Amino acid sequence: MRHPRIIIASIGLAVVAAVGGVTAAAGASSPGSSVHPPSQSAAATVRTAPAAVAGKTETILVNAQGLPLYYYRADTATKSLVTGGLARLWPPLTSTAPTATGVSGKLTVLNDVNGHQVAYNGHLLYTFTSDHAGQVTGQGFQNFFVATPGLAPIARSSAPAGPAPAAPSGNGY
Repeated sequence: MRHPRIIIASIGLAVVAAVGGVTAAAGASSPGSSVHPPSQSAAATVRTAPAAVAGKTETILVNAQGLPLYYYRADTATKSLVTGGLARLWPPLTSTAPTATGVSGKLTVLNDVNGHQVAYNGHLLYTFTSDHAGQVTGQGFQNFFVATPGLAPIARSSAPAGPAPAAPSGNGY
């Protein structure tokens, strides 16, 4: 018979893996190399997909795995304020060479505290650990909003964000 602690630890590990907290160490063979969570890859793809957002079907941006992409209202075009525990809940999308399908906005890469973080029209992009492909659960939560193809560009600024404006509506979350 298995020991109860081993069974509980195995269940806990399975839960952590299911929300993206465990990453295989294959490929991280040299000292100083790093392993990134599943939302990060060398060639992240940003594409569009339909999803229910606040009870209405919208076209949103998703990553290569179909997970909804969000932006954090307090970020600037030159600085991510999503670090530590917040970044574990809202993993940044990183890539050194992002690609896009079905979008007209501009993808860029900002080398910041989160590595080579992908931005769409200046908005740094994140996933949410509670989401699954085609499922939006983080809309408006902790000042994160779903990124859409019509997301208006933000100016490049290193100034801290001021008070948050009212929640956007329509196709430009």
